Amino acid sequence: MATGLENQLTKQIGESLVISELGRHGFIATSFTGNVPNIDILAMEESGRTFAVQVKAIRGPSWQFDIRTFLHVKLAEDTQIILGKNKEFDRKRICVFVEIYENSPDNYYIFQWGYLQDYFYKSYKGGKRPKNPTSFHCAIWPKDLQRYKDNWELLNKK
Repeated sequence: MATGLENQLTKQIGESLVISELGRHGFIATSFTGNVPNIDILAMEESGRTFAVQVKAIRGPSWQFDIRTFLHVKLAEDTQIILGKNKEFDRKRICVFVEIYENSPDNYYIFQWGYLQDYFYKSYKGGKRPKNPTSFHCAIWPKDLQRYKDNWELLNKK
């Protein structure tokens, strides 16, 4: 199980890697190092256009979330009821998910945050959770993001 220090290092490394890649793609970028909710990096191109980037980095098999970030879920006794998508969710925010490896190239997945909301809306079953009825845990794996691997051209469409 990862420690708090390991999690912080993974986050720091992920943000630094994304800032470097943004530079390689012609963007000036700076990190907020956790000081701004839901925005990790602010990027700018030569024309002055800016956009926010959310970074999620892993060293393990999947990215972990609380389903309530994406969906309205109600707990009725020991059963979760999905009431729909979270309408206050910023579907257009750019996300860069990073798989960090020790001895091989890292992988980058670039997409809009709304993809995750749609993914979890289709795949999250709710109902009675098998291990812990009150758990709102959900996850996504790299295999589910393959179409977004190295999708840096999305940044030019913003």
